[in-house]
Parts: sequence; structure tokens; C-alpha cells
Amino acid sequence: MASSDFLLLTVLFALITSGAMASDPSPLQDFCVADKDSPVRVNGFPCKDVKDVKVDDFFLAANLDKPMDTTKSKVKSNVTLINVMKLAGLNTLGISMARIDYAPQGQNPPHTHPRATEILTVLEGSLYVGFVTSNPDNKFFSKLLNKGDVFVFPQGLIHFQFNPSHEKPAVALAALSSQNPGAITIANAVFGSMPPIADDVLAKAFQVDKKVVDWLQAQYWENNHN
Repeated sequence: MASSDFLLLTVLFALITSGAMASDPSPLQDFCVADKDSPVRVNGFPCKDVKDVKVDDFFLAANLDKPMDTTKSKVKSNVTLINVMKLAGLNTLGISMARIDYAPQGQNPPHTHPRATEILTVLEGSLYVGFVTSNPDNKFFSKLLNKGDVFVFPQGLIHFQFNPSHEKPAVALAALSSQNPGAITIANAVFGSMPPIADDVLAKAFQVDKKVVDWLQAQYWENNHN
């Protein structure tokens, strides 16, 4: 009986620790400002010597109060991400943020964040948002958000935002639970990979003619993240 209890505790501990390790590691000091010039390669960035840390390591004049250009994007949106690559003080803190601007009928197309949960609030306009759960259910959750509303997208799940208005732009602010959440835009990854995925593979996967796949792969799949 004692051995079975020990086995159960071991399994539970393994599950708990594996869940804890699935997100950014917790800091072991007050801060660990990223030293991007260090030759050391670690999961994240090594710490800058505390003696060399300056207040500007925690500051960025990001101009997030100003509208961002959505005219150059085919999907009519602009994601301005503030992560550890732009703000070194975020290293090990497990958080980042983004301002997202949407032109009328603009969208942040279906994508995932492999390393972060996202919580989003609408600052201006309205957004139709949604996410899809993993296999086998693939359940779709969606909601029309208005100014001041909040919505959460669970880590790793495909999600999107769309501005349904034909006249008014929309703006949202998002927080993400990783210093470097990553983004995989589904269409870009599937049809815009380099080198391209074999068209017979995609034709079978999507159950369409290879000519459709060839046409999709010939399109320019741009990145709306800045």
C-alpha cells in the first residue's frame, strides 16, 4: 500500500512540475535584465551585471498612445509587440504586451502563441474575436467585444480578432504571459513556409486540388507584427 501511495505522489509531482515548466521560468532575483551581447546561450537571455543595469533597461518610449499604420498590411492590421527583444528588463519576468490597430474590416488573422496566454481589452471600436479548442473537439468560442470589454485566449490555441465595422477603426491592448510569446500565423506557416511544404501533402490535408494549393503558395504572406 505504501509503495502505491509513493507511486501516486510521484506521478502527481511529475504532472505539477511539468505544468510549471511549460511557462517562462520564475525569476530567482529581483530582475535579470537581458544581456543581448553575451556569447552565452541559454533559454532566454543571460543577466546583465547588476552594476551595469540602468533605469532605461526598464523603459521604452513605445508611442503606444498613437495610432499605428494599417494601410501597408493586406489584413489591415498592425500589431506592435513589446517583448524582451525591445525591452531588456522583461527578461525572466514572464510578461509582454501589444497594441493592435485594426482598420475598418481589418483583422489579426488566425494565429497561435506557443508560449503564452493572451488577455485582450478593446480600447476603441468593436471586435469579433474567437478561439478554437484542440483536437478532437475543435470547439469554437466567439464573442463580439465592445469598448472596455476583456477576452482571454488560452495558450497555444488558434485565435483571431476582426473589426466588423465598415467605417470605424478599432484598437486593442493585449498582455501576454511570456517575455517572448511567439506568434504562428496559420496561413503564413502553412502556405508561406520556406522552403514550401509539398503541394501534394497540403492538397491531401485540406482535401483540395493541388492547383488551389499552388495558387495559395504563390501569394505573398506578410507578417503584420512589428
